[in-house]
Amino acid sequence: MADQIIDGRHTTSQEAGYIAPSSPTVARHLDWYSGLKLGFMMHWAPVTQLGVTESWPLSDGDADWSQSGIRWTSDMDEFRARYRQLNRTFNPIAFRPDHWARIARECGFKYLLFTTKHHDGFCMYDSQYTDYKVTAPDCPFHSHPHADITAALFNAFRAEGLAIGAYFSKPDWHSQDFWVPEYGTAPSRNANYDPLEHPERWERFVQFTHNQITELMTNYGQIDCLWLDGGWVRPDTNHQDVRIGELSERLRASVQPHLIVVDRTVPGAYENILTPEQEVPTEPIHVPWETCMSLGRSFSFHYDDVVKSPEEVIHTFVEILAKGGSLALNITPQPNGELPSRGVAVLRELGDWLRHNGEAVYESGISPCRSRDALYTRRNGHDYAFVLYRGWPVMPPRLFLHADGEVADITCLRTGQSLPFIQNDARLGLTTDSLDMVGARYADVFRIRYR
Repeated sequence: MADQIIDGRHTTSQEAGYIAPSSPTVARHLDWYSGLKLGFMMHWAPVTQLGVTESWPLSDGDADWSQSGIRWTSDMDEFRARYRQLNRTFNPIAFRPDHWARIARECGFKYLLFTTKHHDGFCMYDSQYTDYKVTAPDCPFHSHPHADITAALFNAFRAEGLAIGAYFSKPDWHSQDFWVPEYGTAPSRNANYDPLEHPERWERFVQFTHNQITELMTNYGQIDCLWLDGGWVRPDTNHQDVRIGELSERLRASVQPHLIVVDRTVPGAYENILTPEQEVPTEPIHVPWETCMSLGRSFSFHYDDVVKSPEEVIHTFVEILAKGGSLALNITPQPNGELPSRGVAVLRELGDWLRHNGEAVYESGISPCRSRDALYTRRNGHDYAFVLYRGWPVMPPRLFLHADGEVADITCLRTGQSLPFIQNDARLGLTTDSLDMVGARYADVFRIRYR
């Protein structure tokens, strides 16, 4: 991730050019995956030891924002050298994949999205195509039973019933076929040469990328979604074509016939899911989309991080649901392998809320209903009205809701109470005087059942 916002209007504009998967198998899997709604996203790498932004400070072309947190040196060559050696001290002995997976399930998450390799090129899995990896002898963690962190996580999360998404960075700033040392030591995020002028070198990088992704798709069980970051690596940017379409079709034909591919921010047949970053689009989007958002200030680990409140997370999630999307919520583990307790506490609150209201969340879609007092989803012919509490939960004696047909009854999911209402065409007046407010927090959801 870039720790920067992608304009929601750009995301919305992509809907018009969206190309649905032509494979019925992929289309069915995408429909199922889109109904999961809540993803447990994790960026984790040796750089957590420094508590700075992952990868991006290595790119001087992004220095204006990515290097601002590095205060202990003004010598960026020194910083880059130390960054590259963090693998030699990475030893997260408190890593418990089963514990992480259990927390995710208990908190209502339905899929994992794990960063197998970020732009710095360090592999959190046992790649056979590089020595810059967590299982290499120069990494202290290589002898741990869970040294192949990706395998350990994928297996643990599958055992808890969660789907699996593999994040993989197309740019690799450790590869000498992407950033060529003799061409410059502090380049921008792009390859520091023109692939048309050095086709053999670029082809080596393409094959390296294909080989790494193929081993992930072949050796790590069923992967539901291949989530490719680094959208600037594309044919129309400095001729950086890594031929994702060719690779995707080969993987679907051989090992993962259902595979969802997210070549993010690269419009076309292999951007199966749109992925706004750190924001919610202004309008509903009627194709598969997922906001990727950090629980803290960024996707990287920071020692002084400030996490979002449960209210902010739940209200943002409701807005995403009402606009037809999913939420991949990123929590970054600590250097020792534990999840930060403040972040887990927020996830627990989210899980408690979902236990009452999950019926309106999972497998939901966009509702045609609109009203001042609520946001809406639709599922199995019912509409669900989400009423958000700002701070202390106070329910007005009457809510004005919207209906899309003749209403049979309206029920509060939290309490199970059926509440009196008056219907005037599409306008609903819901009387809430009798609603039990004990235990009400963040938002209540009302099921609108039609005759």
